[in-house]
This record gives sequence, C-alpha cells and structure tokens, in this order.
Amino acid sequence: MTSLHPTIAAVTDRIIARSAQRRAAYLGLMDRQREAGTNRGNLSCGNLAHGFAAAGDDKPVIRTGAAMNIGIVTSYNDMLSAHQPYGRYPEQIKLFAREVGATAQVAGGVPAMCDGVTQGQAGMDLSLFSRDNIAQGTVIALSHAMFESALLLGICDKIVPGLLIGALRFGHLPQILIPAGPMPSGLANKEKQRVRQLYAEGKASRDELLEAEAASYHGAGTCTFYGTANSNQMMMELMGLHIPGSAFTNPGTKLRQELTRAATHRVAEIGWDGDDYRPLARCIDEKAIVNAAIGLLATGGSTNHAIHLPAIARAAGIIIDWQDFDELSHAVPLLARVYPNGAGDVNNFHAAGGIGYVVRELLDAGLLHGDVLTVGGTMADYAAEPVLVEDELRWQAAPATSRDDTMLRPVATPFSPDGGMRLLAGNLGRAIIKTSAVAEDRWTIEAPCRIFDNQDAVLAAFKAGELERDVVVVVRFQGPRANGMPELHKLTPALGVLQDRGFRVALLTDGRMSGASGKVPAVIHLSPEALPGADGVSGPLAFLTDGDIVRVCARQGEVLALVDPAIWAARSPAVAPPPALGVGRELFALFRHHADEAEKGGSAVLAAMEAVTG
Repeated sequence: MTSLHPTIAAVTDRIIARSAQRRAAYLGLMDRQREAGTNRGNLSCGNLAHGFAAAGDDKPVIRTGAAMNIGIVTSYNDMLSAHQPYGRYPEQIKLFAREVGATAQVAGGVPAMCDGVTQGQAGMDLSLFSRDNIAQGTVIALSHAMFESALLLGICDKIVPGLLIGALRFGHLPQILIPAGPMPSGLANKEKQRVRQLYAEGKASRDELLEAEAASYHGAGTCTFYGTANSNQMMMELMGLHIPGSAFTNPGTKLRQELTRAATHRVAEIGWDGDDYRPLARCIDEKAIVNAAIGLLATGGSTNHAIHLPAIARAAGIIIDWQDFDELSHAVPLLARVYPNGAGDVNNFHAAGGIGYVVRELLDAGLLHGDVLTVGGTMADYAAEPVLVEDELRWQAAPATSRDDTMLRPVATPFSPDGGMRLLAGNLGRAIIKTSAVAEDRWTIEAPCRIFDNQDAVLAAFKAGELERDVVVVVRFQGPRANGMPELHKLTPALGVLQDRGFRVALLTDGRMSGASGKVPAVIHLSPEALPGADGVSGPLAFLTDGDIVRVCARQGEVLALVDPAIWAARSPAVAPPPALGVGRELFALFRHHADEAEKGGSAVLAAMEAVTG
C-alpha cells in the first residue's frame, strides 16, 4: 500500500488535534442519543399510534417495532430540474425497503432553493441561509424518534450541506444520501458562454440569450456544469456517503433506479442491531472531511465549499480552515477539467472515467485516506463504476486509463500539480481564490480599484464604459451579516468581456462567486466582511477608496491595499447601505445578525449551537 502523502498526513493530524475536544463531546452526545432516547422503543403508545396511523400496509410492521423503519427526508419539488426526479422516490423506496423486511416513511421535506433561478435577483439574499433552514428542517423531520436510519434526498448547492448539518444531530443513525443525477448534455458550454458575453456587450438579443439558456438547461436533473451542485455529489462519493458511483448517473434510467434500490437495501444492513453498524457520526470523521477537500481540489470543484465544508465539519465537532485547504491544494494535483474549467461537462467527465477513476488515482498515489468508514464498504470500493448486467446492478473497476485525457488525467501527468484553491491574506483580511480556470499570467493583478456596494451598480458602470481599464472591481457589504452573502455570478460575463479586451481585471468581494465562475480572477469570501461585527468594528474592506491600488496575488498568497498606513489610519469606514426589504429578506434578519465569518461556514445556527454545546 502506498504511504500517505506527508502534507495530507500533517494537515489531517493538525485537524484531529485542533478538533479533539469538540469531536469527543459530539461523539459522546451521539452515543447517549443511541442509548437514551431517540428511538421508537421509548415512545408512548399514543406517540407511536400517531406515527403509524397513516402507514397503510406497513402499519403492522411499524407497530411491532420488529423491523427497521427508514426515515426519508426529501427536497422534492417540480419547479427545479435537479429535484423534480425525487417525486417518485419515496414510493420506490418503500417498495425496496419491503424487499429486505424494512419499512420507510417520509419524515419531512426541506426547501430546495435554486441559485440558477435566483442568481442576480433579490431572492439570492436568502440562498446561503437556506442551508441553515434546511438543517433545521432535517432536524424537525428526524425528531419524531420513529426511525432507525435515514435516506437523504438532496443534490444542489445548499441542500446537501444543510441535510448533513441537520442529519449529524442524529448521527447515531446510519444514513445514506441519494442523488438524482445530472440532466443529459445540452448546448455546448462554450457556445452558451459565447452567447452570454455577446448579450453583455449588447450584441445578442434577450430572445437569443433565452434560447441558448433553454438549450443548456433543458430537462430533469442537475445542471451539467461543474458548479456547487455537482461538486456536492463528488464530495459525497469521496466521503463515502453514497452508494459507490451514484453521483453522475442520469435520471430516469434503469441504472439510476437500481442505485436507489441498493441504497435502500444497504441502509437496512448497517443498523445498530447488526454486526456492521455504520452511524453517520462515525462515517463523517476528520479523514472523511479531508477526503472531501482533496476531491474538491483534484477535480477543480466549487469555491462555495470553502464555506460549506467547514460548516459540515463543525456539525460533526471538527474544525477545518482555509489554511488547511491551501496546504492540501499545494499537495493535490488537478486531475479533471470540467466546465467552467474545461470544455466538457459532468456527463463527459463521467464517461471519461469519472469519480471512480479519480478515487483510484488518488488512492494509488497516497493522496487519499483509504481507511475511512463508508456506507458502501471501503474507500477502495468507490474506485469503481456501476453497470447493469442483465438488469442486475454490478460494479466494475474504473478504467485503467482515462477515456478522454482532455477531461481526465492520471496523477503522473495532471493538468496542474496544484489543486487550484488558494488562501490569500494581507491587510485586507483573508480570502479564497480559485486558480484552476484562470490563466497563470493573471494570477497576479495590481491595479486601481473601483468600489461598489452592489452588483447592479457594477453592471451599470460597465455599460457606461467606466471600467474600460485595468481595474480591481470591489463589491463590498456582501458578507453573511450584511445581506446573506449572495453569489455575484452575473458579473462574470461583463468582467470576462473586459478581460477579453486586454485589460487586467480582478474581482474582490466579501461576498460569494458562483461555483460556475471561470476565467476572471475572483478574490472572494473576504473576511472580516465590511459590515461592522458585533464589536462595532468594520472590516478593512470598508476603508478602501476609489483609486486605491490593490494587489491580489495567488502566487504569493496576498490581498493587499497599497496605501500609506498614515493615510489609511486617518480614514473613516464607509457607511453600509440599509438592509434590503422584500422577498421575505426581513424574516432572515435573525440569521444575518448571528452569522459568523465565511471561514467558519457563515452560519447562524452553528454559531448558536456551539454557544450551547461549547
């Protein structure tokens, strides 16, 4: 067996040591929950009768308590392509559960917000905190103590992290995530990008743009670019929380159905009354969290997980920070180029060998923890791809060589020796930059800044020709406490146009950039955010002035305002715009007021939880 890479070993050991006290407290709580109360055996007759009253043919089995009852937490809705396939899953799961003597009930539903629909709209201000809401919904669903295991149906940006944060409060239960898969490929990504930039320049009509978008997003399943949703699915495989090879099988296929059947059967096998007990709390440990980060880096996944993965880890009593990401990035090579980092989409990636190939390459090179407790066997079992043989589900070894080396390469000849996610630090704070899609000659940008308080003002300045120069575009008051940290993805076409015109351009923000962001250097999640914290102190971003020279450098890990310290010290911070109202944003004020910084996950519920649990 290849020995583990020393950097990965060192980072993991540091996370284990840093997390020791919180992790022990969390595991102790989970052990007490298993022993002391969150189960049907402790329900009164009245409690239990309420729980099985509408269970139909399953009522006698649930009543006796002699078989596992599986709780289903679903994010189904039929407005969003990624979650529409889940509509029929509960009925299928109930049938599959009966095949192994178990039962299943829908424990509850959680919202599934789509950043693709709300991108650039007022509703996007609710996006990040929908994750906290989903976590709470998951807890409510599982709080009824009717279940000995759970299946979590969710796939997109905030849904998977939210499900896990909530499910980890019931970490004594075995739990498996079930994806629905990506839609088949539509309009080529380069063509979609071309039309978007033409529209930004006023050279394409709205009808032409809508036609291109509709040809891209055209059916049931996740969007096919490698943004946050598909990065979620990759991470669930690398953490061993899927049935192996589940992530990128298309909806509506026989193989997709058989993978759902396998997940249902498997969760019934790993309960606490057998000899292969695999509770979620033990599956998600420090090594699993590191594996998720490694997978993110090796495949050029979404920067949003620099927020979500620390949040998931915190829910399991584990502390990971951006320094850990940075050090891992220097050790993990980039093995995949999936749009927006390359031409092909996740279907092309899957066809080239996909996650099974990546897992095998990383394990063989000592770049992945193989000794993690997974729901599907060992980590080596994830170096495989599912197939149907005479309608029976089987797994075969991932291909020995990539089927398309423009999409997927081995560790020996990667696209880059670096995973492409860097920590930048300096007198403006700490931030993340994703370099895997950015040309190396643009890893350092030093230029005068132009400051905005919202993305619409940036687009207005672009259309007025005010940004036709080398510029660092600063968009501040976009952090979790200011407005919920919306993604600023709709800036990508305009900034891309400026870059294509030969200008040296970068974005600097305390907000987020979409997991689909691409070729323009984007320094994001800057912390502390511009809005004053609980101590009344504004973040450094609030002290920048138009025309200040700003340096962002992925090579040196710098984010600096090149301003004379005496001049800087004499400044007063910019005044934040008043909180926006409408679209229900005022109901999320509680989350904004109590959220912590992006590096910890930008979560109000986790901050409050830790105040209670220590």
